[in-house]
Amino acid sequence: MNDSIPLYDPEPQMQRRRQEIDLAISKVLDHGQFILGPEVKQFEKMAAEFIGVKHAIGVNSGTDALVIALRALGIGDGDEVITTPMSFFATAESISQVGAKPVFVDINTDTFNINADGIESKITEKTKAILPVHLFGQPAEMAKIIEIAEKHDLYVLEDCAQSFGARYLGDCLGCSGENCSASFRNVCTGKQTGSLGDVGAFSFFPTKNLGGAGDGGLVTTDDDKIAEMAKALRAHGGMYKYYNEYLGYNSRLDTLQAAILKVKLPYIEESNSHRVTIAEEYSKQLAHVADIKVPEIINGHVFHQYTIRVENRKRDELKQYLKERGISSNIYFPIPQNELPVYKEEGFEHTSISHKAAQEVLSMPIWPYMQIDKARIVSKVITEFFK
Repeated sequence: MNDSIPLYDPEPQMQRRRQEIDLAISKVLDHGQFILGPEVKQFEKMAAEFIGVKHAIGVNSGTDALVIALRALGIGDGDEVITTPMSFFATAESISQVGAKPVFVDINTDTFNINADGIESKITEKTKAILPVHLFGQPAEMAKIIEIAEKHDLYVLEDCAQSFGARYLGDCLGCSGENCSASFRNVCTGKQTGSLGDVGAFSFFPTKNLGGAGDGGLVTTDDDKIAEMAKALRAHGGMYKYYNEYLGYNSRLDTLQAAILKVKLPYIEESNSHRVTIAEEYSKQLAHVADIKVPEIINGHVFHQYTIRVENRKRDELKQYLKERGISSNIYFPIPQNELPVYKEEGFEHTSISHKAAQEVLSMPIWPYMQIDKARIVSKVITEFFK
């Protein structure tokens, strides 16, 4: 127990793929097409096929994926977008960056995802979209969300930053079985996150389930026009060089990053499965510890984070106790988005469930190919703290 246990360790996964990654990088260095080189198109094709969409557009970050997706949907000044308080600031920030207003709906206690039952009451004539976040790798209640969106003629933009490879296994909406021919906006069980709404936005930050060696992002859609706009916006608003139709961004997925992601993508289900194994071990070890609530292990959840709730105001003490014993942990997220200083003057409604969760959540070490003994050590230290 003398060895420190980090929150995330990329080495085990990197060692398994190092030879393939080194070869992929060498090929890029040899051909020299560092911007939108062939590996970008190859990776986009692979990602689209894996997720189950017509189009996947590589961009330079998950944040840009959200901003570009919103712009491609035509969302801007004066519009409202319904989202969750419980997420990294990029979610709300992207809405504000395009000139729209985030409208926050509180979360479900058990999943940390937006409570779909609270959405409809927040819809106004200014509402243009719903932006659910598949937090920590668990899909949101997409059948309910899309049913509401259909009813009110709203777009659905999925924030999939933490859910690459996650599958929605909830209720179907308009599904007719194995040979379902339901429309895009309908939800079928077993579909990947990023293929359920009008648009999906992914992040390839190094610690994500599918992570690069730097920043990267992806926009996914079945809509040809949305895809065309996203491609234009990532390249200064022009489909062709020096022919700029819109005010866009310099937001292209680097060829080197695409090459690395292209190597790692075929192994994503294997690495996600290992995350689930670690999560199951944590839950087994911690299930009966007083003052802790462990996450439910459900099919489709890919555990970007394994996040417990620590009750009775003991969270910060536990975090310090773990730190003193060489174990890293983190708080995702200590302040709900609607309570952040940047929105101080906005007067957003208080979201009590998110506020309470922010005072209780604590995420444990988890990464692909993490040794199960490390999860047992962490669990043992947590158990000792509560004894």
